[in-house]
Amino acid sequence: MKDAELKIINDFHNLYHMGLSGKGSIYKSTTWMGVPCFKCPLDMWIYQEILLEIKPDLIVETGTYMGGSALYLAQICDILQNGKVITIDIDKRERRDHPRVEYITGSSIDPSLVEAIFVNNSTAKKVLVILDSDHSEQHVIKELELFSKYVSVGSYMIVEDSNLNGHPTYSSHGPGPWEAVQQFIKKYKNFEVDKNRERFLMTFNPNGYLKKIN
Repeated sequence: MKDAELKIINDFHNLYHMGLSGKGSIYKSTTWMGVPCFKCPLDMWIYQEILLEIKPDLIVETGTYMGGSALYLAQICDILQNGKVITIDIDKRERRDHPRVEYITGSSIDPSLVEAIFVNNSTAKKVLVILDSDHSEQHVIKELELFSKYVSVGSYMIVEDSNLNGHPTYSSHGPGPWEAVQQFIKKYKNFEVDKNRERFLMTFNPNGYLKKIN
């Protein structure tokens, strides 16, 4: 990719994430079926491609917020006629009910909570994990290490918002998901970055689509 092309992508990324002057963040206006869903729509399209390819029996999401992404994932599972979504958040609040969604209140780096989820869903053969809770580097590293062993071979552990801390947006954030991923992939050789999932040019998850290869 040429430098001029990369600059265009990064400039638009910053405008989309940080917002036009005085307008606020554009991505925070995103909804799914009327429920707030703070995602990049290009990533959401990639998610449905992954779900079609993998057809996961279980999707575990950390960081629920209002539940927009959990609802989106569940409704894609409806179309596929397969799959369950478990979403974890430290805050308990009213969220949209869906028969495929289970809301869990707690910490995504609580080993006993994480283990219980997979023990209680031990029949799930294909498992996909999406990490979108606390975006500090150390928290994400702990999530990666806790959840990585439960992801099925050929499936993904998706690290969201690795675009923070200047990759390419919000440079004042401090070390976060991007830095955590760099540490993780150096240590865990059974995961690789799938750059094909970034082919729509702008993604909130650069280097964050981690495919389990063995």
